[in-house]
Amino acid sequence: MTKTNIVLDAGTTWSKIIEKNSSNLMNEFSSYLVKTENDLKYYILPSALLKNINFKFDKATGHMSLSMLNSKDDYENEVIALIQGFRKKIKEDSIILDMGSRDSKWAKFKNGNFKDLDWNNSCSSSTGATVEMLLKFYNINVKDLDFQKEKYTITCGIFGLERIMDDIAKGNEAKIAISRFVHGIAYNAWQFAKKPQKIFLSGGFCENKCFINSLSNYCEVVPLGRFLLCEGII
Repeated sequence: MTKTNIVLDAGTTWSKIIEKNSSNLMNEFSSYLVKTENDLKYYILPSALLKNINFKFDKATGHMSLSMLNSKDDYENEVIALIQGFRKKIKEDSIILDMGSRDSKWAKFKNGNFKDLDWNNSCSSSTGATVEMLLKFYNINVKDLDFQKEKYTITCGIFGLERIMDDIAKGNEAKIAISRFVHGIAYNAWQFAKKPQKIFLSGGFCENKCFINSLSNYCEVVPLGRFLLCEGII
């Protein structure tokens, strides 16, 4: 069996990488190191920088990762990576929901076994790219977003943008309007996952307290961070 030293989850906007301490392959990207744990280093870097990495990964997942591998056999489906990462951490029957920049996916376990899943990669109203764009446009830090009881009932990211701009035009603060939009995304995510009582959360929204607090309005939320898919293939 080939020893895995470095694995990649190549997302649309951000890529997550786990590296064995001994490999030192990511030295040139040390500024993107977010933590070191046991014998592993964890990196988050803009996906646009992947083109500057002149080596191949041992294992990868994510739609942008195929060109970064020596063999297509080293690629893992994102849902499989999510399930494997979740089962390494959590043994109880529950739902794992992964919220990314352009898609969301969940898997459910019952009686210790995989039960069901769904994957939505066609609607920006349930993903993070729209939120990132809004925060950048209005120069707002995600940490400044606060839970709002009012939510935008959104079925499309474009309609969500229209609601935000209408509210701002009426004199509302941009961060309040975006927080209402985030609440709407959280509600959609809960409905998408079939309204469970508890959700384990993976992905970039784990670092969005407004999203966590909004989703907690409907169910118990346990954030597992942004590296779950990487952990599923290492």
